[in-house]
Amino acid sequence: MAMGWAVGNRVGFARASSQPQRVTETEGEPPMTRAYYSAVLDHPLDEVWSLIRDFNNYPAYIDGVSESVIEDDKRGDEVGAIRRFCYLGNWIRQRLVDHSDRQHTLAYAGLEALPYPQDDGSRSPAPTHYQGTMHLRPVIEGNRTLIEWSVALDSEPADAERWQALFASWIPDWTDSLARTLARAHPRSS
Repeated sequence: MAMGWAVGNRVGFARASSQPQRVTETEGEPPMTRAYYSAVLDHPLDEVWSLIRDFNNYPAYIDGVSESVIEDDKRGDEVGAIRRFCYLGNWIRQRLVDHSDRQHTLAYAGLEALPYPQDDGSRSPAPTHYQGTMHLRPVIEGNRTLIEWSVALDSEPADAERWQALFASWIPDWTDSLARTLARAHPRSS
């Protein structure tokens, strides 16, 4: 089942917005574009966290990630660890910038500007820098998990909407992939 996306959506509701949310990180800095998605996963928080807490575990739950390696012999939960992974044939490097078992949160930043994927031949947006955050919260009813996944994009102002729309389509796909992995590993009886 496809899940929609929205900036500030509520659990169970998803509406597309044609306007990216702009968030100013620091006074005097240019506004950043943010893609945000949330969903309820039909699995307990501990099951979900045990799958995503290791920064190097991307291939286990994201379709299209064929390989991942942590550089410099760091642990997958060690802030500062760098993962190099292959996503749909492209190698990407990210640094783990925050990790909390207590808060069930991890944040990562791209080390190189991400080039815009080839598309319809129109002018491609300039590459963007980004930082993503995954945060889990318990949903008491049904012993489920709310996942909030956001990506802050530091893109050229003229390219912000295209980058936001792209990540707003990718994050639900990644969340769906996570849900499918959990369903295979921990089937729930209906």
